[in-house]
Amino acid sequence: MKMDNCLLTLVFGVLMLGGCLARVVTVSPGPLIRVEGQPVSITCDVKDYSGPPEQDFEWMMSREATGAQKKMISTFDTGYPDPLFSKRVASGDIAVERLQDDEVELKIAEVKSTDAGFYWCQTPSTDSSFSGNYEAQVKLTVIPNTLRVSSQTPPPVVPEGSDMTLSCNITRQLTHPTYLSVTWSVKKGTTSEEILTFGPQGDVVTGLKYTRRYADGGIRLVPGKDGLFELVISRVTSSDEGIYECNGTEWTHENGKWIKIVESTKEMGTVAVTPTGRSLSVNASSSSSPSSTSLLLSPGNTLSLLCSIAADNLPALALEVTWLADGREIITMERSGVVISNTSSSSAQGKRGEATLERTGAGEYRLGLTGVSGEDGGAYTCRIRAFIEKGGRRWHMAAEKTSSPLTVKVSQIKPSFKLTIEAVLSPQMTAEPTELACHVIDITHLPPGGRLGVTWEHTTLPGIGDDPQTSHPIGSLDGNGNLLPESMYSDRLKSGLLSLTRVQPNTFKLRFLRTQEIDMGQYVCTVSAWSINSQGGLVKTAQNQSSPLTVRWDTKRPSLNVVAKVTREASVGGATFEMSCTVTTHNLGEAGYSVLIQTQDNLQSNVKTIMTLSPDNVLQHGGATDPNRRDSLVLTKSGATEFRFRLAGVQLSDRGFYWCDITAWTKQLPGQTWTRATNAESNKVKIDFQENGPTFSITIHSDVSSVYPWETAKMECSLSVSGSSPKTDDLAYEVRWFFTRLRGGATTSQVASLDRFGVVRKDARNSSSDISIERKGTHTYMLNIHGTQDSDSGEYHCVATPWYLSASTGAWTQAGELTSTRIFLTVRFAVWESLQLPLFYGLAASIGVGLFSLVLGLVCAHCCCRNTAHTPRSRNKLMDLEMD
Repeated sequence: MKMDNCLLTLVFGVLMLGGCLARVVTVSPGPLIRVEGQPVSITCDVKDYSGPPEQDFEWMMSREATGAQKKMISTFDTGYPDPLFSKRVASGDIAVERLQDDEVELKIAEVKSTDAGFYWCQTPSTDSSFSGNYEAQVKLTVIPNTLRVSSQTPPPVVPEGSDMTLSCNITRQLTHPTYLSVTWSVKKGTTSEEILTFGPQGDVVTGLKYTRRYADGGIRLVPGKDGLFELVISRVTSSDEGIYECNGTEWTHENGKWIKIVESTKEMGTVAVTPTGRSLSVNASSSSSPSSTSLLLSPGNTLSLLCSIAADNLPALALEVTWLADGREIITMERSGVVISNTSSSSAQGKRGEATLERTGAGEYRLGLTGVSGEDGGAYTCRIRAFIEKGGRRWHMAAEKTSSPLTVKVSQIKPSFKLTIEAVLSPQMTAEPTELACHVIDITHLPPGGRLGVTWEHTTLPGIGDDPQTSHPIGSLDGNGNLLPESMYSDRLKSGLLSLTRVQPNTFKLRFLRTQEIDMGQYVCTVSAWSINSQGGLVKTAQNQSSPLTVRWDTKRPSLNVVAKVTREASVGGATFEMSCTVTTHNLGEAGYSVLIQTQDNLQSNVKTIMTLSPDNVLQHGGATDPNRRDSLVLTKSGATEFRFRLAGVQLSDRGFYWCDITAWTKQLPGQTWTRATNAESNKVKIDFQENGPTFSITIHSDVSSVYPWETAKMECSLSVSGSSPKTDDLAYEVRWFFTRLRGGATTSQVASLDRFGVVRKDARNSSSDISIERKGTHTYMLNIHGTQDSDSGEYHCVATPWYLSASTGAWTQAGELTSTRIFLTVRFAVWESLQLPLFYGLAASIGVGLFSLVLGLVCAHCCCRNTAHTPRSRNKLMDLEMD
């Protein structure tokens, strides 16, 4: 009875569930507002229906909600349309497109005013019962196209840095709730970029390239009256060139979404941006004589020059003005108005006048130079750098121009004198001292307080030092007697190995304490005359150069001979290669050596430097050294003229030719810098070997072949290596254990595995026992089966994959997979051992129950069956009985 009630309840529930499903047909939410002549799309979908997945649809329309419905189009019946719509359906003006099995879209290519009305979407029933709605209705309103877009033509040419206004007028007749938006864009070539869009809900959207510019104020929107919108682009650049367009769009807001119903685009015109450099001009002139291109001044006068700047967009420019004399910057006014003077109060060349720079008007800048001297003469130019602000305190240099030079001369009477140069001490061989004297004679017109300075220069002989021959300044003594060493001779001058002195007012000397071969060549002395100007500083007024004096002697060139030999051969990968280089010298005294260990794969390949050792025994690795192998490289000095190079753990990539490149260096005095003497390369030795990897083997072993249940079974998998055995840290194994229930069975299952990183993974097994893997040594792995069961009986074997770090390639290499023999493990069933415990429990229970029964009987007998006293019968009564 209960079963029947449950069955009726289930059937009733299924019927109720089926009754809850009802077909739902929906169309695009309306009412819809569209513009005449524009495309219209209305979607229709059906849900919660039964029957085939693909549903059919029929469209109908009526001018009035209650009017007669006219058939438009069907998804399955080609003859369905009413004659009113048949031609438009045939031409494709009215069409239906299936979006999904349960969804279609009605499309009208160009909607007409007569298309306004109510549209019904119907779905023929495929349901087992009539339930839900089978049609949906939406209202379509068609309004005339009253959108009008007009624009003002922007100026065809706009100067760079100026502002440009783009005016666009958008109007429409407001008969229904529609909204407008305006978009400005610029076309450059074939691509068009949107600049800014305003509307339809009053928001502003900028193009990707114009977002930051709008945020910085470089683009501004100025809404006007009667549909007028203006876009102001400030500080235009050449990137703003192009064809500008104005787009007006009319929108309607339906179901929370903005729908574009009509748009119109007008081309405003082409705008070209005139670069600032095209109109920018700069002119330098004298304040006293604007048309003159040269100016003559006397010492102590004031120089006044005017820089005039003109440009079409001058108000939009920020100018940086710099005055230069003979290409040297004198004074600069930055675009912020800060003036920076580059004139120094004194220098080795003398004192210049004090410079000032001021802005006297729009595009007018005046340079003032007081107390001019002979050093202030030269070609003066005015350099202009024009900047345009890009917004957000970012500046763009639009142009740079320099004026024509204006020649300024300062008249003066220069001193006159002659020079002679002689060798006081001439070396006959290397390391002997050398002394040269420069004499100033026939001095005239040297003013009171005037002084002399000297500069010494050296030119090497052909074949010695630099090639081609170049002149190297050694050092100088200025008018105040200050020593000014040049960088090439600075160390020798500071150490005293080289000296420049003035022994008399008109005599200068150059002395070498130890002359080197590189010091041979031609020497000249240049003497300058210095005068005191009106500010008390020294001004160089004249300069003469002596004729060259040649210093040379016969020399024997030092030479080296370097021999390289292999002291340890590397015949296999991972071995150690060692090479020694021995140096023998000729015509060379005490010297230090720098060593370059070089290599190349073959005699035609590029040479690479492995290591270098300086004369001070500073070791450095070359560009060919792998940073991970630097500990394997050793370069030492093993003797006064012997060097050893060691390469541990050679690899295949190390094969090739090796040699030593040794340079001999000498010092004039201890603690001084090294001077290069000569250089030589050794013979080349070769590393050549073939790689033979290690060989592996595998065995499996177990101390016992049978165990009892719950005991631990142990099986040991051992691997061995032969051949070129790698180091322990360079070797790893992947070990897997397999099991089969049948002896010699072909189907095996994996029990557990250990990867080469030591991660153990156990596989699912049909047994309650547990398994562990133990690594007992570098090549030994133990499989432990804890708590063995009868299901653990069967054959076991191990499979190992060796991985070793190749000494030849330096990479981890996978060797071939190894499979051991099989061993059979038996789990015995011990009958007596299994019965011992039950028998013991049964015997103990029997004895216990017997003893308990005996004690219980004694207790009951004692308590329930008590003894009573015996009373003999009366004989008299018996007798009476008998008588009766």
